[in-house]
Amino acid sequence: MTDMESFKSTTITRRWWKEAVVYQVYPRSFQDSNGDGIGDIPGITARLDYILGLGVNVIWLSPHFDSPNADNGYDIRDYREVMREFGTMADFDSLLAETKKRGMRLIIDLVVNHTSDEHVWFAESRASKDNPYRDYYIWHPGRDGREPNDWRSFFSGSAWTYDPPTGEYYMHLFAAKQPDINWDNPAVRADVYDIMRFWLDKGVDGFRMDVIPFISKQDGLPDYPDHHRVAPQFFHGSGPRLHDYLQEMNREVLSHYDVMTVGEAFGVTTDATPLLVDERRGELNMIFNFDAVRIGRGETWHTKPWALPELKAIYAGLDAATDRHCWGTVFLSNHDNPRLVSRFGDDHPDWRVPSAKVLATLILTLKGTPFIYQGDELGMTNYPFGSVEEYDDIEVRNAWQAEVMTGKADAAEFLAEMLKISRDHSRTPMQWDASSDGGFTRGGKPWLSVNPNYRAINADAALADPDSIYHYYAALIRFRRETPALIYGDYDDLAPDHPHLFVYTRTLGSERYVVALNFSRDAQELVLPTDVSATSLVIGRAPQVDRMQHDAARIELAGWEARIYHCA
Repeated sequence: MTDMESFKSTTITRRWWKEAVVYQVYPRSFQDSNGDGIGDIPGITARLDYILGLGVNVIWLSPHFDSPNADNGYDIRDYREVMREFGTMADFDSLLAETKKRGMRLIIDLVVNHTSDEHVWFAESRASKDNPYRDYYIWHPGRDGREPNDWRSFFSGSAWTYDPPTGEYYMHLFAAKQPDINWDNPAVRADVYDIMRFWLDKGVDGFRMDVIPFISKQDGLPDYPDHHRVAPQFFHGSGPRLHDYLQEMNREVLSHYDVMTVGEAFGVTTDATPLLVDERRGELNMIFNFDAVRIGRGETWHTKPWALPELKAIYAGLDAATDRHCWGTVFLSNHDNPRLVSRFGDDHPDWRVPSAKVLATLILTLKGTPFIYQGDELGMTNYPFGSVEEYDDIEVRNAWQAEVMTGKADAAEFLAEMLKISRDHSRTPMQWDASSDGGFTRGGKPWLSVNPNYRAINADAALADPDSIYHYYAALIRFRRETPALIYGDYDDLAPDHPHLFVYTRTLGSERYVVALNFSRDAQELVLPTDVSATSLVIGRAPQVDRMQHDAARIELAGWEARIYHCA
């Protein structure tokens, strides 16, 4: 009998989504099956055994819906159709069935803060002021010949676009081709709930909800208060009816299915997190808190230095803000962020593999459901973009026009910053083997260039190497699944102020584990508290096991080394 099988329920409620490990697939960049240079659903189905080999429980599929692709699928034209470039509904049904056949679950994106401007709702809405769909979106006359207020798009410029046919402005917190829908309209909410039922009745196992805190707009559409002007996401993420709408969604739809829900909670503070995820409130299972992934990011495209104690403080703060009724996520990468090992590790060839393993250990042993982004299990790195023309991302291109082309920013500085933070780094195609274009496509030009390091960094090489990052992830996932303390255990940071070591315990009843991570190239040492004894090394470098068992009060780590100890 495994530890998990013998786990006795404590005050924390067991749920399958708490014990899951999620693998995110970005369809456009995963695997092209038909040679057109664009990843597709049959390509994902063909690679399911590769995903299964990691031991993950859940696949999160980024948007696969019909879309004109102004924002790579996050501008949906038809919620009940599959994007033509990705395949057919039959292809989706096959992917779902094959996923379940392998004992995994599938969740999909729910993008309902906005639609595409090519959605039939919006076509009707802009046709006339008395159209029945007019109130499906947020329309407003101008103010003194300009936009209705000073709200900004997260993709640069105003959040309002003037529409000549009816002489009014419509609101879009993202691209002009992504108009926000009006959640205050009950008909809109009813249609959204019908869309959710359509996919849940097909058998999907839940939703990742895109920018879900933004669905409730501030009454009267006021200008930004001064304290929100620099970081407007916190203004947009605290609308007056957000919780009413999420509770209604839960009553009308989610409570009738055994599903997993995770909200992309950009604009939600640590203190506000329990309002969304406390299980007694009936809203969401968990959210993506952005404090960790955005560390070192300014409110524009600038970056700033950060230190490890700041990252540790974020996790400690989240732990302190939530109780046994709340559940969290652990992630440091996704389709909206640069590559994990380039952002938080060390992608120098000498340090890429060990630092990727340190980050894997962190993600899979912290408190919350872990999310792995495709390619991180290979240690894929940022792409060496050299010019703005090489970027596909609308966020980069709009910022270039708004900042560089107007003379507000220096071109070289802008490009240097994009090399650190651009979303396109994570969107370059998966590197499957050492053949042309990394085995992503056969014959077609990839929609986005493959990283030139694919000959050295690819799945074939990783699968063949027993010491690879891929196999390390698989071993950690297996260990987590069999170790209740790493899922349900309490969290305690043992060295919050150490500049290079991240060392913490996970404790459940009499079971305790110490996780020790070195975030530097230099060897580090830590004397443990008197009540913590690192007696048995369970994950780490085998040659050092005997030496460490003789000094359970002290941890010595080589550069970018990770270890997990069981405490006696």
